Amino acid sequence: MLSAVSGSIFTSLLVTPLDVVRVRLQAQQGPSPSARLPSFLHLPPSLGSTSCCREVFWVQNQSQFCVANAPSSSAAAVLDERIISDCAAEESQRRTFNTTLDGLRKIARNEGVWTLWRGLSPTLMMAVPGNVIYFAGYDWLRTSQYSPLVGRVSEQYQPLVGGSIARVLAAVVVSPIEMLRTRMQASQTGNKGVLRATAVAMKEMVGNEGVHSLWRGLSLTFWRDVPFSAFYWWGYEYGRKRLDESRTRSAAMLGQRRDAELSHSALLTDSFIAGASSGAVAAFFTTPFDVGKTRQQTVMHDAQARVKDLPETRSMPRFLWHIYCNEGMGGLFKGWAARCLKVAPACAIMISSYEIGKRMAGSVNDRRELERQEA
Repeated sequence: MLSAVSGSIFTSLLVTPLDVVRVRLQAQQGPSPSARLPSFLHLPPSLGSTSCCREVFWVQNQSQFCVANAPSSSAAAVLDERIISDCAAEESQRRTFNTTLDGLRKIARNEGVWTLWRGLSPTLMMAVPGNVIYFAGYDWLRTSQYSPLVGRVSEQYQPLVGGSIARVLAAVVVSPIEMLRTRMQASQTGNKGVLRATAVAMKEMVGNEGVHSLWRGLSLTFWRDVPFSAFYWWGYEYGRKRLDESRTRSAAMLGQRRDAELSHSALLTDSFIAGASSGAVAAFFTTPFDVGKTRQQTVMHDAQARVKDLPETRSMPRFLWHIYCNEGMGGLFKGWAARCLKVAPACAIMISSYEIGKRMAGSVNDRRELERQEA
């Protein structure tokens, strides 16, 4: 449990900026394929601009357009489509993230560097209990003689089943905290009171829709996290096994004797490589479910949401189908690079910290047991 806590803190500090960019990318909806910008030459002649406008207005078809009044009623309104279009494009580009690095740069420049760590408090509140349940639960399911997997699931598939069960338990516990974190990270305001504002909004949501609304998106969380955990632990165990076999063959070729137990450095290397590779692959293939979950939790669920039949209120398969029909495969895999860049090092650091901490704790426990027996 202590190993899981220390790994959670270190990992959260490192990868929270990538998580902020991932949420922004996924919550950002691109313009409709059929949308066309209106021709500014056909706007009323009383409309003009002498400087770049500071707002981009979104019309119902999600086209962007920029409006600026003439400086005074007596001034001649000179309409320059090029100036207005360039201003609209400039402001749109300032608010639109194209890549992970672009998002990191624009958030730091426009909203402040510390915005990249927005949501760190709920991240830690979520990561610590979540990872304790997740890792300790997985270990118990895989190693305990009282585990329900013993005698029911073959050794080959125990990582798949054990990882899935552990993730379900952890997701149920931390789902409300994750909703708070996701909404904080999706907010584009620079105010310092974003935590309080988000908490007040969630309190109003609970008052209007009931406590169960805190677990909104839990089914999508299951769709994302359960297969992720299943493939992650299967890939991790498989990778560790292959790396161990490779080390054994190398020792045999060199005529060396292989130690029965891995050294700390070898354990760190193996767990880091296996954790990063399995985490990246699992993260990529579960990105569509992550996109759906993020959009469902960041949309404004007002009282009229279901009356308006917002896509986010639909069931998971219908919502993902809606994203595919309107934005294609690119919409389903939006933010995949940020997700993989975040998940791969997070998995590597977390599992390495956990394995090393567990080894050190085991050594301490063995030494105490030996001293007790000698006494």
